[in-house]
Amino acid sequence: MPVEVHHEVTGPDDGPVVVLAGSLGSDLRMWDPQLEPLVAAGFRVVRYDQRGHGDSPAPDGPYSLEELGGDLLALLDRLELPRVSLAGLSLGGMTGMWLAQHHPERLDRLVLCCTSAELGPASMWTERAAAARESGVEGLADAGVGRWLTKRGRAANPALVAWLREMFTSQSAEGYASCCAAVQTMSIVDSLGTIAVPTLVIAGAEDEATPPDHARRIADAIPHARLEIVDGAAHLGNVERPDEFTSLILSHLRPRHASGMDVRRAVLGEEHVARAVAGTTDLTRPFQHFITETAWGSVWTRPGLDRRTRSVITLTALVALRSHDELPMHIRAAVRNGLTPAEISETLLHTSVYAGVPAANSAFAIAQRVLDELAESDE
Repeated sequence: MPVEVHHEVTGPDDGPVVVLAGSLGSDLRMWDPQLEPLVAAGFRVVRYDQRGHGDSPAPDGPYSLEELGGDLLALLDRLELPRVSLAGLSLGGMTGMWLAQHHPERLDRLVLCCTSAELGPASMWTERAAAARESGVEGLADAGVGRWLTKRGRAANPALVAWLREMFTSQSAEGYASCCAAVQTMSIVDSLGTIAVPTLVIAGAEDEATPPDHARRIADAIPHARLEIVDGAAHLGNVERPDEFTSLILSHLRPRHASGMDVRRAVLGEEHVARAVAGTTDLTRPFQHFITETAWGSVWTRPGLDRRTRSVITLTALVALRSHDELPMHIRAAVRNGLTPAEISETLLHTSVYAGVPAANSAFAIAQRVLDELAESDE
């Protein structure tokens, strides 16, 4: 039966939801470095304690990964969240992979940090669980924090070491031991290829607990997954290298609409986009959302062509279609993207051969007017 795990919700009520799932031996505080940046980016952040950790119940174990995933599903249902993105580290990443395999309809995007789909040997987990039950987690704390941070990181930041040690030792011995069993018995490696959720895999270059080869194995198996390896990071990479991990997480989680709006502003200019947004009506709102998400968020954000080249293609298409009302905006955009008046002229001249002289003639007249206006505004 699922347990009612402890959780905290932070951020705007209407923001896209991202769930943060933590590692063995930690609680939701481990995500403190990511909380403010995610909220600032407009996300509604749900952090929770795995069963047996933090303020969540610690029923007698052992636990299974299916039970941990069931706890998460129950939390999503309790919060009435039909679909979320999830970032999980270590045990949290394993929970995320289980959810993506068994309930893909509940996930929008997935970030797997410093995790593994198969982590042996089994004897290691048996011994660690036995040590926790016999002597408590205190005796495991130094080794645990030693895996969480690099040697340089521990030496440079004793306050961070002390904070992480306090977090580790505050966990339930039974909860810790029972979650060790969940890692030992998980069976997700053979089904990685079924994960269809857009996935980012992040590894710490100096992670001895789940080395980068484990991340490569996951990224190679999940279709179209992206792999990033962060230098100077051990197992709790999001804490040791917060800027790098946060940037990568945001780059993967940001909705296409938000990314599209950023590119739209960069290409067309703040003033133009502000006017378009201000002029949006109930009638035009769906179309404005559509072009921002698809044209700007899905196409202009792709890495395959630079923005100069995309401007050349756009000008060519607009001339060919005689979309003269759109030309002034995209001539300004072409200049903003680095095209010179001479290059714009060559683009229009080349287009005239294939799209027709009358179409190009009108485009030249429009281009001359816009370029003259830009030149006057620079004086």
